[in-house]
Amino acid sequence: MKKRILSTGLALATLLGMQNVSAARDYISVVGSSTVYPFATVVAERFGKGTAFKTPKVESTGSGGGLKLFCQGLGAQHPDITNSSRRIKSSEVSLCANNGVADIVEVLIGYDGIVLANAKGQDPVNFTRKDIFLALAKEVPNPDGTETLVKNPYKTWKDVNPTLPAIAIEVLGPPPTSGTRDAFAELALEGGCKKISWIKSLKKTDKSAYKEICHTVREDGPYIEAGENDNLIVQKLNANPKAFGVFGFSFLDQNADKVQGSNIDGQGPTFDSISDGSYPVSRPLYFYVKKAHVKVIPGIKEYLEEFTSERTWGEDGYLAEKGMIPLGDEERSSMGANVRNLKNLTM
Repeated sequence: MKKRILSTGLALATLLGMQNVSAARDYISVVGSSTVYPFATVVAERFGKGTAFKTPKVESTGSGGGLKLFCQGLGAQHPDITNSSRRIKSSEVSLCANNGVADIVEVLIGYDGIVLANAKGQDPVNFTRKDIFLALAKEVPNPDGTETLVKNPYKTWKDVNPTLPAIAIEVLGPPPTSGTRDAFAELALEGGCKKISWIKSLKKTDKSAYKEICHTVREDGPYIEAGENDNLIVQKLNANPKAFGVFGFSFLDQNADKVQGSNIDGQGPTFDSISDGSYPVSRPLYFYVKKAHVKVIPGIKEYLEEFTSERTWGEDGYLAEKGMIPLGDEERSSMGANVRNLKNLTM
């Protein structure tokens, strides 16, 4: 009986909150990923100029921060949409559901590569994912060859691999709240970590220990958290030519006169290598929509139509010009149908 009363109370609170949405806000509120931010901003600006609706307010809060805000509840005080450079986690879906956000529409919009870049004019560097793991992990295999871990002793890139330059390891990258950081840990660090056979075997016997080893970034100086602003990382690379920065391909593409991407496992970060999957550090980009807000906040349905139109996310769309790697034809067709039908997220 108590559970039923609580459920009824939540439903009533949700209903009352939604009744006040249209009176309290007449624009779309978007939060989330700093990587998706420039794409969403362009769509929002075009949407505002090309329709009778107000330009959506887009904020860069990081993927994790955006999903936390998104999942706090329904109503005008909460965002309608959150951008993410990783897929929503089951724990976040549960958080949303606990706060009354039960119906969520998932929109996969395209792909992006994560680059390890340095200032233009410096010698290009060829890294392997194993090099990146050994340089940036908190603990690494003991250099004495035993199957034990030690606190990361490496100071220069040459310490990690004799073929790399004898310069101090200095990498400017995003904080833990960033989807870019999550994807970098999964694709680059873990990608190198599992090249070490005895650590790879841990995944079958102790998955949590495996992830702790492969995903934990060192905190003794070589990795520097530079916030959620990728443009700031680009600026700092120009001020410090010996440093490298971690950010999305779109920022490399937009700042090609200032920075250059490093090869990883023999592949450079290019539009084609990310599109065909040959570049090893690439990831999907998403945004998530509260279905309950669609009929209440003016313009959400039309914003979704704009974002998923061929002129926007197609192969020759304006987002491709900004550096986003489009979905394939079949993926776009399928995802577009899901968006039009406001299909609920399934995990």
